[in-house]
Amino acid sequence: MLVCGRKRQSVEKEIKVKILTVSDGVAHGVRENKSSEALIELVSNQGWTIEHASVTPDGEDEVAKTLKALAHDFHGLIITTGGTGFGPRDQTPEGTLKVIEREAPGLAEAMRLTNPLGRLSRGVAGTIGMTLVVNTPGSEKGCIECLEAIMDVIPHAVGLLSDNTDPHPVYSWNWKLMRSLWLRRSRLQKKLGSDPHLILGLEL
Repeated sequence: MLVCGRKRQSVEKEIKVKILTVSDGVAHGVRENKSSEALIELVSNQGWTIEHASVTPDGEDEVAKTLKALAHDFHGLIITTGGTGFGPRDQTPEGTLKVIEREAPGLAEAMRLTNPLGRLSRGVAGTIGMTLVVNTPGSEKGCIECLEAIMDVIPHAVGLLSDNTDPHPVYSWNWKLMRSLWLRRSRLQKKLGSDPHLILGLEL
């Protein structure tokens, strides 16, 4: 798996995962839960264990209450899908910020840089005890792209929550990918100008 132009060389770890769909439509049975299904498939293919999948309506308080319950006595990853946009009921980040103890802005920034529309996502990431929480979009494509952007560092992050001596992953530079990123950066700079979000993402 690749990250920031580097190829990771590490031993895979068992990761326990809970998935929370935040959607009024899914909660009321008028919308299919496609993003959760896509995440379950991706996580399972990664060899991680799905511990639980649930649905809650949109809203800050609903999200906070559900996340707090899911994180209780749990060591692993909680992925939320939905409620990260600009709609009046999109309050997943606000609910998440209510309960996380420490933010992990690097993860949220990496997920936002998956494509230009990602810059409209307000998702956050952070920790509750020994649980890592990440917000992903409600679209099937968006949630997959965002999770794939950070999957390589999740085992290490989750490991550190219970063992601060967890060794850092070893990387080797992938020069072909680095060259591709720099070419993409140049093309997009010419097209969009000096957008700080764009430049940040391609210089990581």
